[in-house]
Amino acid sequence: MGLTRRRFLRGVATTAAGAVLGGRARRARAAPAPLKIGLLLPYSNVYAVLGESITDGLSLVFERAGWTVAGRRVELIKEDDEVNPQVGLRKAKKLIESDGVDFLVGPVSSGVLAAIRDTVHQARQILIVANAGNDEISRDRCSRYIFRASFSNWQPNAPMGSWVAAHVAKEAYLVAPKYAAGFDMMRAFKETFVAAGGKVVGEDYTPFPVNEDFAPFLTKINQAAPKVVYAFFSGSQAVRFVRQYDEFGLRARSKLCGAGFLTESDVLPAQGQSALGIITGHFYSTLLDNPANKAFVRAFRAKYARTPDGFAVQGYDSAQVIAHGLTATGGDTRDKDRLLEALRGVEFDSPRGRFRFDPRTQNVIQPFIYVREVREVDGELANVVVDRIANVRDPGTGCTLPG
Repeated sequence: MGLTRRRFLRGVATTAAGAVLGGRARRARAAPAPLKIGLLLPYSNVYAVLGESITDGLSLVFERAGWTVAGRRVELIKEDDEVNPQVGLRKAKKLIESDGVDFLVGPVSSGVLAAIRDTVHQARQILIVANAGNDEISRDRCSRYIFRASFSNWQPNAPMGSWVAAHVAKEAYLVAPKYAAGFDMMRAFKETFVAAGGKVVGEDYTPFPVNEDFAPFLTKINQAAPKVVYAFFSGSQAVRFVRQYDEFGLRARSKLCGAGFLTESDVLPAQGQSALGIITGHFYSTLLDNPANKAFVRAFRAKYARTPDGFAVQGYDSAQVIAHGLTATGGDTRDKDRLLEALRGVEFDSPRGRFRFDPRTQNVIQPFIYVREVREVDGELANVVVDRIANVRDPGTGCTLPG
């Protein structure tokens, strides 16, 4: 049968349609799925400012990369865990099961992390812990799917126990909020403080997450008249505790020391002169003199018009962990074993120092725990580094990860 004009035109149309559809298919194949990152953080309640700082630090990394990593567009999905373990568990399941996130980042509360641990592990969901420090997650409840880019509660406090005993006094009263982080941190301090010849003359745990009045506890501290008070508080509770401690007249009688969160940059302005002289241990200070930190502080101030804190560094480093790990796999998140191996080997220059994970626990090795004292610098309060303890690893007791 000969080729009629009608059949010729129909063939041309079919070929053209095939070319269009083929082009669309090629474009579809060339455009990978977005990289979904679920943020499980507090955006309300006592630790809301911490959640915002972590988010800001993380966003700074992705914004610098044009919101694209290894050829994949970055999509953030935020969920407020309200510093509530049950809410956090429900939101985690939503991010994993409904949203299908590639990475989960957060939480802030140790209680929330404890609540979601088994769900994360059973779902084979990669979680980058951006704050919560409960020691068990780097010990008997460690998981090959959980990487901690922040700290374990032991890390800032155990070095401070022996340091306080050697440089401040050997008689201390301990005070912290009544939840997992508070217990972990005081236990870590006592471990090395007592071993160094220190004596604990009192210990109290305050209501959490809400406590407006520290007077009953400060009265007991005043009666005990210790040479040192070692404390952990964070966010709005750190502001109230430091100010009320000063109002009670304790600042002049008992040296206040503690975990670095007590005087982080997020609370220093509100604490004002009441914070002067407080000594804390932390993995970060805005005054650190290294190129990565200088660039970070400059970029953060330019973007957000405020000074970054350790929480912002945790968000910043969490994003860098994701970016470095994903780059190593060429953007592939489907091969979970390959991605896990890439994450275990991540290493980069962080504002805190050289960042790397301990392969035994997948908990960050702190380049240093910096001993800091609040002083006035150029008319502003700042945490000035007065000493440092290098390469602080969590003991990892009971963790059986390979490596």
